Amino acid sequence: MSTSSKPSTDNGGLTHFDSTGQAHMVDVGGKTETRRVAVASGVIRMQPATLAIIGSGTAKKGDVLGIARIAAIMAAKRTSDLIPLCHPLALTHVSVEFEIQTDDASVLCTARVETTGKTGVEMEALTAVQIGLLTVYDMCKAVDKTMVMTDICVTEKRGGKSDITMARP
Repeated sequence: MSTSSKPSTDNGGLTHFDSTGQAHMVDVGGKTETRRVAVASGVIRMQPATLAIIGSGTAKKGDVLGIARIAAIMAAKRTSDLIPLCHPLALTHVSVEFEIQTDDASVLCTARVETTGKTGVEMEALTAVQIGLLTVYDMCKAVDKTMVMTDICVTEKRGGKSDITMARP
């Protein structure tokens, strides 16, 4: 059985597979260190009464958005422990914001992650958003089991070979 770790050029651009289709961690050793920034966001929709509880701060488990913010920051820092082929990164900044949207009974979570390094921080930003929204769900599920997390995406990526800016869905 082959255990080659040579990257493949015929894998359709999927960099986490070698020439035999085996998963491997991408070699970033030859890349230049640059300032890397990624912004991701996502939404959790819920019953209006649940949103009112979050907004008023009267949830039985405490400050829902404050705790979700801490969980999201912690998750960004631990992304390489959760996603098997992510590089461990020394993050220089993580910020997480929550916006209550009464018009559609939802909470928007936006995470901004920064580092100076050889690989991007998109996975860290996406992980922060997901865990932030999961924490909102966990803290409110006793009163609303119909919550839905949706529209999780990277909206900005800077540094490295390519930059993107994308409007939220």
